[in-house]
Amino acid sequence: MIPRINERTHTPHDPLSEALGYAVPFVGGLTEHAVVAYWPGLDSYILDDEQATWTAKQWAEHLEDPLLEHPFAASPQDDRRAIFHLDARLHPDDRELSRAEWAEAAHRLARAAGIETPGDSNDCHWIAVQGKHGRLDLIANLIRLDGTWQRQPADLLRRLCDEARAIEEDLRLTPPRTASRQRGSSQEAPTSSTQFARVLAQLANEQDGPLVAVRGLVEHTAHRFADQAGAASADTAHRLELIAHRLYGIQQDLQATATSLNAPPQPRTAVPAPPTVKAVTRQPR
Repeated sequence: MIPRINERTHTPHDPLSEALGYAVPFVGGLTEHAVVAYWPGLDSYILDDEQATWTAKQWAEHLEDPLLEHPFAASPQDDRRAIFHLDARLHPDDRELSRAEWAEAAHRLARAAGIETPGDSNDCHWIAVQGKHGRLDLIANLIRLDGTWQRQPADLLRRLCDEARAIEEDLRLTPPRTASRQRGSSQEAPTSSTQFARVLAQLANEQDGPLVAVRGLVEHTAHRFADQAGAASADTAHRLELIAHRLYGIQQDLQATATSLNAPPQPRTAVPAPPTVKAVTRQPR
C-alpha cells in the first residue's frame, strides 16, 4: 500500500470526482457502496428517519460545511485551502479487500494523518472513498468544528508510510517477495536484487511515488514565495526550486539504480595469462 498526499484545494469537488472516477453530479449518484468510512461524529448528527444514503453532492456539502461555518479560519500560513486529499494504492498482486477491511484501513490512515483523534468531539469532517480498483481516497476538511485549523504531523508522509506497512502486515496483504510465485509457477522467484529494484522503482515513480509528492509540495511552496514581493521571497523561491531539482535528480538516480539491478549480470571477460618465458640453457662448448 503506497500513500500519496495530494495538493490541498478550496473545495472537495475535484478530489471527490477523482476518487469516484467521474464528475460529482448535482443530483443523484448514490455512493453508498463507495463511501466505506467517515468522521465518527457524523452518526450523532443524522436523525433516525433521515435517508440512509447520500448523494455525491451531499457528501461534498458535508465536507464543505466547516468552510462556510467558519469563513475566516485559515492555516498558520494564512492559507484557506482546507481540503486535504490522501490516496493509498494496493500492490497489483494484493487480494481484494472487503468493505470492513477498507474501513479499518481508512480509520487507521486518518489517525496517522492527524485528522481523527479518538474522543475529540471537534474533529475534522472526513470521508473515505473506495471508488477505484485497489485504491482508497481519504478526503478531509482541516477546519475543525470549533473553527480552528487542524495541525498535522511534521513528518506526515513518514507516519503514513509506517502505518501503511502495519496495515499490510495486519491484513495479510501480498508481500512483494511472493508476488511472482502467485502469478505462475513457471516464473522464477524474484531475487533480492529484483525486490530492491521494485522498492527503488516505486520510490522513483513519477506518477504516484512518494518522492514526486514531496517534490510537488516543494515546487508549490516555491511558486507561492515567487508570487510575493521582496528580495527575500525571491531568494527563498529560488532555493526551493533548487531543492525540487535535486529531488528530481534523486528520482532519476533511483530509477537508474533500479534498472541496473534488473539488468542481467554481464559475463566476466577472461584475462589472458602472460606468456611463459622458457629459460635457455647454454650448452658447453
